[in-house]
Amino acid sequence: QVQPVESGGGLVQAGGSLRLSCAASRRTFSPYAVGWFRQAPGKEREFVAGIAWNGGGTNYADSVKGRFTISRNNDRNTVFLQMNNLKPDDTGVYYCAIESVPYGGSWYGPPPQSRFGSWGQGTQVTVSS
Repeated sequence: QVQPVESGGGLVQAGGSLRLSCAASRRTFSPYAVGWFRQAPGKEREFVAGIAWNGGGTNYADSVKGRFTISRNNDRNTVFLQMNNLKPDDTGVYYCAIESVPYGGSWYGPPPQSRFGSWGQGTQVTVSS
């Protein structure tokens, strides 16, 4: 499988914003749901946000609701994660992942990571206090 590629991470002060992008080469996103996950130092990787294959539904972790927005542009094979009002607890490596089965994304709560078969290398987000 082709790996998605994340970009847009960086260092930002608390209260600031970042916009992450996830792009796929030689593959279209359009039939697949996409998720963002993150891993903080010493912690397990956790779900952050996800979007259905057609953009018709989104899902967020409770910790980011109201601050993060996930969106997608299937014509550009790109998924975005707009992160506002960032907090130090948001620090970590952010990963984009594509579901293995097409036409998904109707999740009831955070989807299990096992549903995602293609993962990017991650982009570092550091929020200073």
